Amino acid sequence: MAKRLGSLRRPLLALAAVVILAVVAYLLLLRSSSVAPRLVSSQPVAVIGAGSSAVAVAADGTVLAWLPPPKEGSLPKLPLETPPKGPRLQGPVLEQARVLGAAPGGLRPYIEGSYFGESGVDVNLTSGVELRFGDSTQAARKWRAAAAVLASPSVTTLDYVDLHAPGRPAIGGSGHTLPPLP
Repeated sequence: MAKRLGSLRRPLLALAAVVILAVVAYLLLLRSSSVAPRLVSSQPVAVIGAGSSAVAVAADGTVLAWLPPPKEGSLPKLPLETPPKGPRLQGPVLEQARVLGAAPGGLRPYIEGSYFGESGVDVNLTSGVELRFGDSTQAARKWRAAAAVLASPSVTTLDYVDLHAPGRPAIGGSGHTLPPLP
């Protein structure tokens, strides 16, 4: 029996060495490139469609088809009648979702919807004022500039705020009153 255990000792040590080597290789080489699960919470920022067939969309363009239809008027509208066939938005509608997703909480109740116009993404407020964003780059900064213009006591009526250059927003028109302060 002792002779048999002695003959197994060498293969067992070799097996242990292989296992240790495999664990070390995994930790040093493969672990950082391995797939790791992560939970991403998607907050709805816009809606496609209306009524019971309405579908919410996240700021990254993910179509949130698994959520119940949003309450009518609770989210800004994107200019699509039906959601895309894939799981995410693309092109100009994706740009709009990114802009709407960057909107500050205090302004969200005043956002009616968005569309892609001649100058890029335009957001309509419930008061009729149009915010012209261009593209979705620096969307948060552009929203801060819009909030500053809308909160300015020297501005009482306007038609649009051009936010292409967020450090120098331009305003024009006098046809719409500003939304009431929250």
